[in-house]
Amino acid sequence: MKFGYTIIYTADVEKSIEFFEAAFGLKRRFVHESGYGELETGATALAFASHELGNSNLSEGYIKADEGKPLGVEIGLVTENVQAAFDRAVHAGAEFIKAPITKPWGQVVAYVRCPDGTLVEICSPVNE
Repeated sequence: MKFGYTIIYTADVEKSIEFFEAAFGLKRRFVHESGYGELETGATALAFASHELGNSNLSEGYIKADEGKPLGVEIGLVTENVQAAFDRAVHAGAEFIKAPITKPWGQVVAYVRCPDGTLVEICSPVNE
């Protein structure tokens, strides 16, 4: 078993992909007319699916990420310059959640919320 991808259900796949490109510098892998798209993120893909596709997959429904408080799930994006990445994301339209801070183990972390409701931790690598 290996971790293959995370899918974020969103109202507009194209807009979510465009936001992640602008805010985090990620590149699109593809977007399909059925309401699904992926970004190039390394071995594990970050994907987006329309709420329509989500409703067809989860007939009992689900909590949309852009409704209410952030969900108890986050996407972690690792960078050497957390402050610059945080500033870029906020400039691109992310909601400021928490400015960069240094954790007791030395890792720098910051939090933003994307227009589609996704909570993103922008963090430095963990030094072992």
